[in-house]
Amino acid sequence: MVIAQGQMTANDSAACAQIQRTISTQSSASFPGQAQYIQDQMHYYNSSSQPAVCTVEPGSPEDVSRIIQIVAQHRTPFAVKGGGHATNPNFSSTSGVLVSMSRFNTVQYHASNQTADIGTGMVWDAVYTALEPFNVTVLGGRVPGIGVAGLTLGGGYSWLTNQHGLVLDTVVAFEVVLPSGERVTANAESEPDLFFALKGGYNNFGIVTQMTFRTFPIANVWGGNRLATSAHFPAAVAAINNYVASVTDPRAAMIISFVGIPGALFVSMDLFYDGPAPPPGIFDEFLAIPAETDDIGVSSYAAFVGAQQAANAAGPGTRGLYDTATIAKPTPPIIDAIVNETTFRSEQLASTSAVVLSYSIEVFLPDILAHAPEGSSAYPPTRRTPYFPLSINVEYTALADDPFMAGVMASTATQLGRVAETQEQQVVSVPVYGNYATTRSFNSERTFGASLPRLRAIKATHDPFDVMGLAGGWKVLS
Repeated sequence: MVIAQGQMTANDSAACAQIQRTISTQSSASFPGQAQYIQDQMHYYNSSSQPAVCTVEPGSPEDVSRIIQIVAQHRTPFAVKGGGHATNPNFSSTSGVLVSMSRFNTVQYHASNQTADIGTGMVWDAVYTALEPFNVTVLGGRVPGIGVAGLTLGGGYSWLTNQHGLVLDTVVAFEVVLPSGERVTANAESEPDLFFALKGGYNNFGIVTQMTFRTFPIANVWGGNRLATSAHFPAAVAAINNYVASVTDPRAAMIISFVGIPGALFVSMDLFYDGPAPPPGIFDEFLAIPAETDDIGVSSYAAFVGAQQAANAAGPGTRGLYDTATIAKPTPPIIDAIVNETTFRSEQLASTSAVVLSYSIEVFLPDILAHAPEGSSAYPPTRRTPYFPLSINVEYTALADDPFMAGVMASTATQLGRVAETQEQQVVSVPVYGNYATTRSFNSERTFGASLPRLRAIKATHDPFDVMGLAGGWKVLS
């Protein structure tokens, strides 16, 4: 974990000492060299970590209240870590006090109203496993290791999004500790403004300790991953174009990734159907492509998501970045441009420590934002304009490559945006999906749009001294 450490101040040390003295036995603070500290610091990518003065694992909302009041008193930087999958440094890591939510790790299903209470220290694959005995699930992450808190507070796309909307559309309540230390429940009836703000407004308003989600019946599902060589790029492109133009079944979903690894190019096809088998015609063209590997089959939903681990796990010491080029629709010229970028950028990275470069096309039905009312959440700023997130990801190992990799990501995202503009897609008016964004691509006006003044007013009410501004993440204040 080698990232330049910020200047440690006496306030930071004093805050850690006060936290250690003040928290109950349900919680624990740790310092460099201790096992808990090392575990708390771990992130999906090495480049997302930085050495904190101390880490703390609160075990109760009361202790979260104590912690947030102490960091507010000392004005010390802090971070709140859920799953640790964020790739932007300073989001769930800090040079000050790192608050790991790992002890908020329970899932409670309520059959009476078909909801589930989920702690914000959970990752989605563990949530699916916990709910499997009840034959229900929730909308959440599509690969293992994604944290409940970060995905939901930023929007969230799921394998079930075509059927039920964004992940945040299925939240019915948040339990949150405000910067004042007050504990509140935000839902449609109690604290409705805060409820609106937390649905897509990130960590601007307090520390969320629990979320309550609607659950949905689930049985066995069909799907898996197929990997084919670059010789089959033309067939994959044709299959994507036909799928976008013709498939309307909301139970179907897919992610198609064009991937470069040292010395080779591949197309990775993640296919999903909510049922034991897709109707004929939906995935036939993808299944006809000769594959190097193929694990398509029928399984439980939890097992399906868990099987994505091998293809999505970063190795020890891996650094990485995500970025995005938001598009209104994946048209044939845009897909062709993605293939070209995969080839060109892979060659550009050949002399670096790059491990993998991927461009993931996520295809959803155009009505996914209609599953919730206009103005019901901070993000998206409008539900009248459909758009598709595009995930660009690079993994590498050398610290010295950080600036170059950031430049490549910015350049390739800009190029794809230019292609979208030639398709008469006004990308400047399309919301940026912050969970994929970098400081280059994120823009609060584009992400929150007309919601931004309301969010700033809610922020002023609940966090007048900008305590949450001491934490990383996307902010509603300049």
